[in-house]
Amino acid sequence: MTAFAPVQPATRRDLTALFAPSSIAIVGASNDPGKYGNWLAVRALRDQDTRPAYLINKTRSTVLDRPASPSLTALDRPVDLAVIAVPAAGFDEAIDDAIAARVKAIVAITAGLGESGQDALARQNAIVARLREAGIPMLGPNCLGVLDNTTGLDATVNEFRPGSVSIISQSGNVAIDLAEHFTDQGLGVARFASLGNAADLDVADLVDSCVDHDGTEAIAVYCEGFQDGRKFARAAARAADAGKPVVLLSVGRGAASTRGAASHTGSLVTSTVVLEAVCEATGTELVSSPFEMANLLQGLVRTRPPAGRRVAVLADGGGHASLASDSLEDVNLAVEEFSGDLATTLAAELPETASVSNPIDLAGGGEQDITSFVRVAEHLIDSPETDAVLMTGYFGGYGDYDPAMAVGEVQAGRDLGALVAQSGASFIAQTMFPDSAPAQALRDSGVAVYRNVEHASWVLSRLTQRAQVTSHPLPELPEPAQPLTETGYWIARRALAAAGVPFVPAAEVATAEDLDREVAQLRYPLVLKALGDEHKSDKGGVILNIADRAALDAAWHDLQARLAPPTCSIEEMADLSAAVELIIGVRRDPTFGPIVLVGIGGVYTELLKDTRCALGPVTAAQARTLLLSLRGSALLTGFRGKAPVDIDAAAELVATVSAYAAAHPEIGEIECNPIAVTPTGAIALDARIILPPSTS
Repeated sequence: MTAFAPVQPATRRDLTALFAPSSIAIVGASNDPGKYGNWLAVRALRDQDTRPAYLINKTRSTVLDRPASPSLTALDRPVDLAVIAVPAAGFDEAIDDAIAARVKAIVAITAGLGESGQDALARQNAIVARLREAGIPMLGPNCLGVLDNTTGLDATVNEFRPGSVSIISQSGNVAIDLAEHFTDQGLGVARFASLGNAADLDVADLVDSCVDHDGTEAIAVYCEGFQDGRKFARAAARAADAGKPVVLLSVGRGAASTRGAASHTGSLVTSTVVLEAVCEATGTELVSSPFEMANLLQGLVRTRPPAGRRVAVLADGGGHASLASDSLEDVNLAVEEFSGDLATTLAAELPETASVSNPIDLAGGGEQDITSFVRVAEHLIDSPETDAVLMTGYFGGYGDYDPAMAVGEVQAGRDLGALVAQSGASFIAQTMFPDSAPAQALRDSGVAVYRNVEHASWVLSRLTQRAQVTSHPLPELPEPAQPLTETGYWIARRALAAAGVPFVPAAEVATAEDLDREVAQLRYPLVLKALGDEHKSDKGGVILNIADRAALDAAWHDLQARLAPPTCSIEEMADLSAAVELIIGVRRDPTFGPIVLVGIGGVYTELLKDTRCALGPVTAAQARTLLLSLRGSALLTGFRGKAPVDIDAAAELVATVSAYAAAHPEIGEIECNPIAVTPTGAIALDARIILPPSTS
């Protein structure tokens, strides 16, 4: 049985001095306005009244008309945070000086280290070893610094509007781009940390720190790679369980990552699939652009996730009402017709021309009485028939249409925001006028506001999905078992059978004499498989429905003549008349560990690509959920009069394979395809285990 543990705080490093230092020193402070050392010094001195700032320059006694010291150790007072912006040639000396001065944290702006080749990487690793021995955390090197708007720390080179979202980014430019999108959405930054080379502190360390930070409501992560995927998973799951969602933007998610994969499982489990599985397990939201990230974060920090899929559409115009309804249904949300009682209640607030069945079209009600938006919204929020409200269309533009309405429209925005805040409702808005004063009143009151209805609908859909899972226990990896050192069909078959995977009776044969001896133990009809080629069925290497000894001899001689396989497998033929064929596999990701795959299998695996993945190992209950989430799951539950198959048996088989793979970290890929699942059980008809070249 797979063991699961609640998300435990990993061994976390104290990063107080990184985000809330009592003093700061700029090592490499400069008078040259073209250098980072100048920009950082200017910003540090700007906050000197609240946080002492010291300038370090080996050759100048003054910088920016302020006294400068030749080294940290030459100062007569302690330094919490040292920001190092010296050329790469002087970086070791600056680090040794910081260690000797007993600084509490380091931000390394310096480039030209681990990103510059193997020799520089070895040098960087040696520096990190010295820092860890001294107990000093380092951000970077090759980074853009750190900022904490809640403590007033500004040790970076760009402006970040204050807010409640923390940004952890491997790319400084992406972080700046993201901050611009935040501004467009009315969001701001609590913390910013530039990972750079992430030689010491990694994304998981910083996520963990943000979970413990009162000023952070959500965490935006841009990462180009994870040193320890399981460590990140633990931190992200902890963040989700603490109500501080992580939104992840990553690169390298294309199909190129699976080149050289040796099995169907390997080719189907792309880097994107791996990230999707990890994100699903940890409650992390995966996005594809800074724009998507900002859109989703606005919803996450301003909108309570809906308890269900039923959305009420509130519009002032039939066109927007219809567009919003279609957009919601496109993302699997429901715009259900209201009951007669609710429709009657709404009609009492609106002109006779209004439509009140859902979607609601105020039909000019806004022009006649702008407060009708608030009254209708209140009825919708109070109704048990709705889980969320999407307001869409012209709100925000009435003041331009009639200046006399401007003040009332802004007040309506405030009143809507107050209503949502007081009720805790799931309420989201789209408007043609997102920069208007009424739209700003909505944002200031805590309502998420979007320009495009498809974006509002997409965010509402993501929030609805998020509400379905409230905790994120992660699978524990077992202690490694005795490793496999060689593979082959029969080695894989025996190993998996010993682990509890059921197979049809069979025997391995290399000669006609072997065939004579082994066939006596088997029942017809039989299958004869030529071994040594994973695509044996495509080459006529699998002969089915062998009814008697004469047919077996003919099949044997045919395979020897055409393919000359080193060995063959002779197996009893399973009755597939009532069976569904599945594929079950595990691919070991070098960063995140075992990733479990299930799907519709057999010869249609590559054609249909109907698969689902999860961070492994999985329990039988999780495996059952995966199986029932396949597009072809109706084949399992009974389709067109066929009896349902034994999903529980299939799920147990998935759990067994995943547990075996998790206990064997030397295995690169493992696959059982097909698995025949019948109304009475599940049985493996084929198996492959693949070791990476270095271990085979």
